[in-house]
Amino acid sequence: MGVTRVKIPEEEEKKKKEKKKKEEKIKIARPKKTKSIVRVAGTDLDGEKQAWIALKGIKGIGFTMSKAVCKAAGIDPKVKLKELSEAQIEKLEEIIKDPAKFGIPSFLFNRRKDWETGKDLHLTSSELEIQTKFDIQRMIDIKCYKGIRHMLGLPVRGQRTRSSFRKGRTVGVIRRKERAKMEKK
Repeated sequence: MGVTRVKIPEEEEKKKKEKKKKEEKIKIARPKKTKSIVRVAGTDLDGEKQAWIALKGIKGIGFTMSKAVCKAAGIDPKVKLKELSEAQIEKLEEIIKDPAKFGIPSFLFNRRKDWETGKDLHLTSSELEIQTKFDIQRMIDIKCYKGIRHMLGLPVRGQRTRSSFRKGRTVGVIRRKERAKMEKK
């Protein structure tokens, strides 16, 4: 048993080569001006990623919020970020700044019932970092349990300290050799 080979006439071979050349010309003739880095809400994002994945690169926006922002903007979440127009990117920024205005439910926000204003807010990037620092400082000032733990550099959420968090500060018993070194100094 063997494989038989069918010979193609030379004319058909020429036609195939011409089609390939035309396809290559068409591909070369379509270079689009695309951005590999897109700036959204003060953050540089990878334009090669899908819109919902790229939006997760903004601090304060996670999986669910990015999907909700895409849906509110009327953008397919799977489209690449570089393929969006300037108007669509501006719309995304607008939704990220005030998501409640565009019908995104408040349970997706990262700051519900703000301590100072009582409003449901969604903070991103530097606003989120600043507000977190202020919250920690307020806890330290009022000397609540969490504030004291923050002040001492210890774990805040009830973790054990006997075997974990041993670097830095000494917690618990000091060995004799270490105690002798400290007393000599």
